[in-house]
Amino acid sequence: MTTSSPAPAPDTAELTALAQQLRVDSVRAADAAGSGHPTSSMSAADLMAVLVARHFRYDFERPAHPGNDRFILSKGHASPLLYATYKAAGAIEDSELLTFRSLGSRLEGHPTPQRLPWVETATGSLGQGLPIGVGIALSGKRLDRIGYRVYVLCGDSELAEGSVWEAAEHAGHEHLDNLTVIVDVNRLGQRGPTRHGHDLDAYARRFRAFDWHTVEIDGHDVTAIDRAYAEARSTVGQPTAIIARTLKGKGVNSVQDREGLHGKPLPDAAAAIEELGGDRGVRVTVQQPPAARLLHAVRSGRLDLPRYPVGDEVATRDAFGEALAALGSARGDVVALDGEVGDSTRAEFFAKEHPDRYFECYIAEQQLVAAGVGLATRGWVPYASTFGAFLTRAHDFVRMAAVSGAGINLVGSHAGVAIGQDGPSQMGLEDLAMFRAVHGSTVLYPCDANQTARLVGTMADLTGVRYLRTSRGTSPVIYPPDEEFPVGGSKVLRSGDGDRVTLVAAGVTVHEALVAADELAAAGIPVRVIDAYSVKPVDRVTLRDAARATRCLITVEDHREEGGLGDAVAEIFADGSPAPRLVRLGVRVMPGSGSPEEQLRGAGIDAASISAAVGLLVEHQVAP
Repeated sequence: MTTSSPAPAPDTAELTALAQQLRVDSVRAADAAGSGHPTSSMSAADLMAVLVARHFRYDFERPAHPGNDRFILSKGHASPLLYATYKAAGAIEDSELLTFRSLGSRLEGHPTPQRLPWVETATGSLGQGLPIGVGIALSGKRLDRIGYRVYVLCGDSELAEGSVWEAAEHAGHEHLDNLTVIVDVNRLGQRGPTRHGHDLDAYARRFRAFDWHTVEIDGHDVTAIDRAYAEARSTVGQPTAIIARTLKGKGVNSVQDREGLHGKPLPDAAAAIEELGGDRGVRVTVQQPPAARLLHAVRSGRLDLPRYPVGDEVATRDAFGEALAALGSARGDVVALDGEVGDSTRAEFFAKEHPDRYFECYIAEQQLVAAGVGLATRGWVPYASTFGAFLTRAHDFVRMAAVSGAGINLVGSHAGVAIGQDGPSQMGLEDLAMFRAVHGSTVLYPCDANQTARLVGTMADLTGVRYLRTSRGTSPVIYPPDEEFPVGGSKVLRSGDGDRVTLVAAGVTVHEALVAADELAAAGIPVRVIDAYSVKPVDRVTLRDAARATRCLITVEDHREEGGLGDAVAEIFADGSPAPRLVRLGVRVMPGSGSPEEQLRGAGIDAASISAAVGLLVEHQVAP
């Protein structure tokens, strides 16, 4: 375990012995599990040994220590190496190491912070470690203002992912000299050789193009590795990429640099361990971090949300921007990230008032979400916004954020056919389904400005992935400024004892449903209208009550029929309880260009279409 007193720096022989011990324990863990990736771990053992013994500063007893360096195993399948390192540092016992991949063990096949406090973020979906590392490095450079360093260990195969190069460009642009990526160039991927094999310069050229300092080394030469880390620490104004030539399965002749052994335990673990020098129980003393405190004070004050008079016409995207700026004034832990559309999403309102906490990620939505996850690991409350349609690019980052248990707020504007003339490439029509499918997520879709402002404030204190959908066009303010909107709730806007049908809407379709309800009432057909602003969790109690009262529900959404509000309502009755007749109105067509009114009509979700659907239901309905 780490101690407060400094220890002599390990010499070359000790570093080599530590690396061999990491290989031995990687082999042992995978052998005990009967699965895993020992050969991918063995290639990077020297890189890890030198890092933890000579350069990494970390207090395993205080993983939240503000001065701790940060390490991300982007090649998450090499988890045996990470767990072997934890054992060598005294953080876990040998008995726990041998529970690798077993049910209930903290040592999962791919590491997650949900199980282990020393893991910064979940990895295993390749190409995510560096983008999230950029977010952590941004926090250290611009917000925390503490001298911790961020190290990311990548495999060469994952450098085929575009997200890596979004991160590389962003890090170079931001001059993140507190960030070091170590590329384990072991030449072999899962099915065979990688694109560039052992051509280190092919990787170095790419990083240099994004203004990185690069160091090319033999990844099994501990002296060269030590010098490379020292060079990275002394490099100013640029992130550093250490590009290391390694051999997969290093140290065991029967598997070293051989194809067809990816993701498999070694055929003869006992012989391999003997060849590696045996289990010598080598330990390492990790340097303590320097004393540090957060210099960027987290202010907390009264939240004065914007207030909009009932009857005014206000776009919910405007209310989002104004509410976010107000939230930033009340809370110093709130940060905002933009995908180069801040003038449209209205995130620019926050930028003008709090430029020190505003991060421009440009048109790189994977990096946008990843940076938010990285900032969240450091205790910040991120709001990342772009068009709802473009967040679909980053779905895998959202999915993995949930695996990490990261607390991030994502805001998608310009959603649905109601945006009008821009056409289908800009219309988020799948976003509600995407976010509803994410584990532990919250999905909110406000219909007016005061509701939006309240929900923006509420989101800051929620857990997990939170998604807020905003609209481009203006809509009437229907709620007073002091109205409360609890997550999991809804609002009944029209109701009476003789209601024949319940209309369930959210966002822009709430206003269409209200117009339809008034028209139907004038025709002698009373209907109930529910604003289901909380799409997940949905208000089961209110909707069940409405189903019992009217026996017919019509959901109306500016979204594809699959996976959105209609499915959220239908799932309420999936437990076998008495179900009402359920009709779903959603976007079934492929839209073109046209005015918002033409788009709503063409999709069959405007007031006239709603009234027609109610009329058809009532024709065949027995009066309640």
